[in-house]
Amino acid sequence: MALEADTSEPADDRETDLDDEAPAAPDIRHANRGLYTLARLTIAPLARAIFRPRVIGRGNVPKRGPVIIASNHLSFIDSVAIPMVAPRRVRFLAKSSYFDGTGFRGELQRLFFSSVGAIPVVRGAGSAAQSALDQSRRIIESGDAFALYPEGTRSLDGRLYKGRTGAAWLALTTGAPVVPVGLKRTNDFLPVGAKIPRRVRISIEFGKPLDLTHFGPADSGKARRLATDEIMAAIQALSGQELAGAYNEAPPSGTVERVKRMLHPERL
Repeated sequence: MALEADTSEPADDRETDLDDEAPAAPDIRHANRGLYTLARLTIAPLARAIFRPRVIGRGNVPKRGPVIIASNHLSFIDSVAIPMVAPRRVRFLAKSSYFDGTGFRGELQRLFFSSVGAIPVVRGAGSAAQSALDQSRRIIESGDAFALYPEGTRSLDGRLYKGRTGAAWLALTTGAPVVPVGLKRTNDFLPVGAKIPRRVRISIEFGKPLDLTHFGPADSGKARRLATDEIMAAIQALSGQELAGAYNEAPPSGTVERVKRMLHPERL
């Protein structure tokens, strides 16, 4: 059954400097709510004061109800930037190794990821990928905002890669609207391999919600592909990135892998 999101508040496409705006109260009903509240009250204002991110269209995010936030992915910092500027609590999956560390460093890393709404998941293909999608679906159906990157992993060359169909599957399965997000300059703010952020002003733009249910059922490969293409087109319009025209993945390791990709071109 499709779930409806409350979009009664008008969308606001104006650019805002969040350090001049009081943060909206987060929608917190789940585990780690205390950590999330603390992060919103301490880390977020400090980050806004220092880096002054340019944020556009926060009003496009429904204030209540299930919603999928689909973004381009340029830097590790993306998973911090989106939850810290969104007008409500945002959940997302993070690889389980971020939560498995030992000692003081491991505890600090676990605390950090929990505070920004991350949920541990074992990454992989096949059954592992479907398991992650099922976990994501449960989060959405509980009424939360859930963020993901349709490209699957960070773009190392700044181009926008072809979207995997997992985001569309979630939207068509749950009926939740998809809010596209365009991130700019987060790769300059924290380049791959860098440990100290640079003083670069990043941009985060939330687009208008997309209703993808008209494409058809989630078990239709054509519906998933068309819905995915609409999501990626909306992201590209916000980010302005050059299109790569391919999936963001390592070259096939051998003949068997090449055959698998030929027989199963869809990526979850």
